[in-house]
Amino acid sequence: MSQHVLSVKVENQSGVLARVVNLFSARGYNIDSLSVSKTEDEDISCITVVVNGDDRVIEQVKKQLNKLIDIIKVTDQPKEYSFQREIVMLKLQLTSSKRIEIFQIAQTFKASILDITQKSITLEYLGSPEQLDIFIEILRPYGIKELNRSGRISFPKD
Repeated sequence: MSQHVLSVKVENQSGVLARVVNLFSARGYNIDSLSVSKTEDEDISCITVVVNGDDRVIEQVKKQLNKLIDIIKVTDQPKEYSFQREIVMLKLQLTSSKRIEIFQIAQTFKASILDITQKSITLEYLGSPEQLDIFIEILRPYGIKELNRSGRISFPKD
């Protein structure tokens, strides 16, 4: 089983997202990541779904998605043919002895400092899913108090 990123262009109407998610749920497929946004056309939204499965399962999911009335187009977007990004925000315990190290890590990754207090620092980092994994693992020893990761977005390369 491998991870697939599906880009689903849909009519921007209420209930469409629920029907798409229900399709996955009814067939027992777990969604690893989900992101929805309007496109350049306000009448069309793009739902990006990350799901695990073999090629046969993913083809079946795509066929079933295409049967839904509000679906415009479904594409599988492998990472070698698309730009894929996520955002992570995390809050770390902040001690005076670790302050400089955390600042240096943030600077190295070009992460943004969103907030800083005497006891904590909140960072934001944008990158590929693999880059986020590395960033999080490097910061884990500093004491992650809270972490929130966005759903993945994907954009095709020319």
